[in-house]
Amino acid sequence: MPNQTSGNEKDIWGKVVLYLKENRHIALHIACGALTDVKIEGDSLVIETPDTTTFTLLTDGKREIEKALSWQGKELRVVVKEKAKQVGKFDQDEIKLTKIFGNKFKKGE
Repeated sequence: MPNQTSGNEKDIWGKVVLYLKENRHIALHIACGALTDVKIEGDSLVIETPDTTTFTLLTDGKREIEKALSWQGKELRVVVKEKAKQVGKFDQDEIKLTKIFGNKFKKGE
């Protein structure tokens, strides 16, 4: 399958969002409209989501997103990924203390 990166990713994604709106996939349209972390890698459109709820919604809506791509003449496979959660300084300290003290360390005390 040929590489589909010739089109502008933002334009392609914008047309996906428009397609979803015009075809009345409202929840999917709203979720996709808020996403900007979309890229084309080989024959895949990779969408990174900020949370589990959006991840689930997009995973369930993959078929509609693929239809929106086909509507544009793009035959891309849709891959939905959940962004890795950032571990804050407090959480890092908590992990270290748990490793050092094991069961003796109690959170929030």
